[in-house]
Amino acid sequence: MRFAHPWLLLLLLLIPVLLWRRARRRHAAVHFPDSDLLNDLPVSLSVRLQPLLQLFYVLGLVCLIVAIARPQHELQESRVNTEGVDIVLLLDLSTSMDIPDFSRNGQRQTRIDSAKQVISDFIVKRKNDRIGLVVFSALPYSVAPLTLDHSWLVQRLDGLHTGMLEDGTAIGDAIASAVNRLRDSEAKSRIVILLTDGINNRGELSPENAAQAAASFGIKVYTIGIGGGLPVRRGFFTLPPQEIDESTLRRIAELSKAEYFRARDLQTLEEVYNQIDKLEKTKIEMKQFSRYEEAAGNWLIAALGFLTLEKILSLSRFGRLPE
Repeated sequence: MRFAHPWLLLLLLLIPVLLWRRARRRHAAVHFPDSDLLNDLPVSLSVRLQPLLQLFYVLGLVCLIVAIARPQHELQESRVNTEGVDIVLLLDLSTSMDIPDFSRNGQRQTRIDSAKQVISDFIVKRKNDRIGLVVFSALPYSVAPLTLDHSWLVQRLDGLHTGMLEDGTAIGDAIASAVNRLRDSEAKSRIVILLTDGINNRGELSPENAAQAAASFGIKVYTIGIGGGLPVRRGFFTLPPQEIDESTLRRIAELSKAEYFRARDLQTLEEVYNQIDKLEKTKIEMKQFSRYEEAAGNWLIAALGFLTLEKILSLSRFGRLPE
């Protein structure tokens, strides 16, 4: 607790003076030839309780002086200002994403399932960022706009699978679709995270031109090439290694002032998204301040209570000298 006008507490020093003046006014000028005669008189209850009047008077004055000094309770408050990052996740849904060359806990896992798990974890960690989701194969498809409802976004992500769109890999058109969703954003940092396992072979816009368009809006495009690059056995057949156009993915990242990553297994893929998470940190600023709540009301009520009680009792038989 603090006082808005602490110097007014010096008035407490006047209380002894007021008590002295009060005692002089109430002094009874009754003279007896022999005061020893009074010692044998019985002491009534009203006489025994008379010191309470002075106590109530003192307490009333103390509470009144404390009230006018304006006691205040401190209320600590904090305000958090965030500058979030707007992110569009680009996920390749071409049929090659079904190749099971990843593994978790010793169990074979497809690229798409691995990607969905890692991306879900990434979304959960970015609590203060708006995140959108676009998938693509022969053409891009917007799954979710920029949103802070990350639980809903994860549900939408879980429902994705290959074969939803015509097969192919339209990387340029996919980047253009993501840029279109970010260009009107007022966030200070806007990024696209592109994950693919193939080569651009569909669409109208080249990946390089799409990357230049992103750069013109100040949007970074992080690129991730996913896949083990090893032959995969399916039944009696062995599939050749999946090709990834790393030079193009590296060029996209370079043009937009971002970075390219290669993920050959699940652990590396998790490290990639963790690294991007560290590169694009959300700015969180916490301001702590104090405000004060006036507490004079209770002291004033107490003062009025004590002084009123003292006045009422002083007008009764408790405030009169016995006859």
